[in-house]
Amino acid sequence: MTSFDQTVPIFTRMLHNLSVLLDKAQAHAEASKYDISALLEARLFPDMFALTRQVQIATDFAKGCCARLTGREVPRWEDTERSIGELQGRLRKALDYLAEFTPADFHGAPTRAIALKTPDGTFHFTGESFVQTWALPNFYFHVTTAYNLLRHNGVPVGKVDFLGRL
Repeated sequence: MTSFDQTVPIFTRMLHNLSVLLDKAQAHAEASKYDISALLEARLFPDMFALTRQVQIATDFAKGCCARLTGREVPRWEDTERSIGELQGRLRKALDYLAEFTPADFHGAPTRAIALKTPDGTFHFTGESFVQTWALPNFYFHVTTAYNLLRHNGVPVGKVDFLGRL
């Protein structure tokens, strides 16, 4: 499986599924007559990020992973979304960005040296180890947490919504 195959289709599919989950959250809030901001600000635990930030970080991992693997500059997006519509816009922006990549862009990606600076220090990866041990696990963590926040707060979603149509 190529680096392209391990990233772009997976990120695309899961971000699309996340968009569907947000549509269901909006519909549920409207049907239940409550302010959607309650969901957008929901957390599983006080030291965890709220739903809005989970969506933002998921898109950051998708765009950042593909940019780093292909040697591109990682796009910087402000984290200003405060509504479902704005989060949907961010998801569309991420999906549009992912659609720009071709398999040829990932030539040499498995062995590309990637240095990632974080508050905990700088981590060094090959492209392959970056995808397997950092980018995909973190991406799935934030998408899963967004799903769990919606489910925990009564939005009628299930595993099929998370996985999407198979």
